[in-house]
Amino acid sequence: TKEMNYILSSQDTVLAQITTLESAITQTEVINKQLAQRIRDLPAALAERHASLTQALEVARQKRGEALAAQVAERRSLMEHAGLMAFTQELLKETDQPCFVQAARQTHNRHLIYLSLHFTLAADPSFRHFQLDVSKELKLLTELNFIQAPMAPVIDTQRTLAYDQLFLCWRLPQESAPAWHFSVEYRRRGVVPGGASRGGIRGGLSAARWGWQRLDEVNGTSTVIDRLEMDSVYVLRVRGCNKAGYGEYSEEVYLHTPPAPVLNFYLDSRWGLHADRLVVSKEQRCARSVPGLSLLQAADHALTSCHLTSDLLVGDVAITQGRHYWACSVEPGSYLVKVGVGLESKLQEWFHLPQDMASPRKKPDSGHDSGAEDALDSAPPFCFLTMGMGKIYMPQHNYHHHSLTYPLPPRLGVCLDFEKGRVTFFDAHSLRPLWEGHVDCSGPVCPAFCFIGGGALQLQELVANHNLEYFI
Repeated sequence: TKEMNYILSSQDTVLAQITTLESAITQTEVINKQLAQRIRDLPAALAERHASLTQALEVARQKRGEALAAQVAERRSLMEHAGLMAFTQELLKETDQPCFVQAARQTHNRHLIYLSLHFTLAADPSFRHFQLDVSKELKLLTELNFIQAPMAPVIDTQRTLAYDQLFLCWRLPQESAPAWHFSVEYRRRGVVPGGASRGGIRGGLSAARWGWQRLDEVNGTSTVIDRLEMDSVYVLRVRGCNKAGYGEYSEEVYLHTPPAPVLNFYLDSRWGLHADRLVVSKEQRCARSVPGLSLLQAADHALTSCHLTSDLLVGDVAITQGRHYWACSVEPGSYLVKVGVGLESKLQEWFHLPQDMASPRKKPDSGHDSGAEDALDSAPPFCFLTMGMGKIYMPQHNYHHHSLTYPLPPRLGVCLDFEKGRVTFFDAHSLRPLWEGHVDCSGPVCPAFCFIGGGALQLQELVANHNLEYFI
């Protein structure tokens, strides 16, 4: 019974589909006739041009022929009295004066005509001004073919990112036909049980879907999408358009938006900055630690082969509530860099401590400033994730006897939940959680960065603060 009811209820849908198919067949026939007519118009246009050029050539031939024929007639007229000249020559032998005068007068007139005549052709028979170079036209006719729609674009997943806004970058294959503009489509993907959507950039479609939204007539090969939901996975695809219409869609790309509002801040260089070792860029978005002469002198005085110093740098913002997210990139060749957060008051105290320690904590621990050795009811004032030499060093746990390492991602994300006193570190490229720790949020908390030895880092710039060329 259910099957019969389903079939009966689907009749309207089937009829609508049949109507759509019949309409598509009719449209196919109409468009085919239009294209066939355009192909027939091509030889007609060539025939019209052929007739025009042939007529111009025939007119020029007639004019030149008439001019040359007139010259021939003139030359033949000069030969009409050749017999008279021979007869006159005989008459000159006569001594009769009247006959001599008559013959001399005609001979004199003919001689004047020959002296005044400079022979040139009245028309140029070469037709050199009517030559045609049809090599270009023949090449165009030989290569004449139907216009191809653009091929499927290739999305650059290394440059594409989701931060305060979503930046999407793509390119056309080299063998593709050019595109006049592009259409960018995106939709929010439904939540997948178990968080499977967080595993990477690409993946299969889920059952739960949201409708596609579209940006039409996008010029260039990049665009920015704003007003997106936080902590959501978006599916994106691109296709090009030219006179032939829209081409194929690109492979769908999945991007995970940040789990919290993006916090924009700058590096604060006012807190006891060691200018000889720590250099902050003019824009206060980049910092580099360079062990210089003072470090070598300190190592020499200590009579040790290695003397490491610790330099702390903080953000110019204090967090007092809410959830916040930011990202940065650490140079893979850095010796040791710590990224995290800390109580503003404790950070100020640290600047007044001797700078020959590897951690802001007074008591040595596992080497990772997560507070794992502290009592569970007392959150540490700092929470850092340590990285260096192209790797991330995960904190030790009770069930791990050795430290774990993870390859350093291109960008590192940090999310602070102030009310819960929780800090989560992400691979900012895929939003894959790396590690989670706790921090004391009894007072204002600042983003903090610690350098031990040489190293460099750069804060992720807001997409809204720069033109698209900045990311390209």
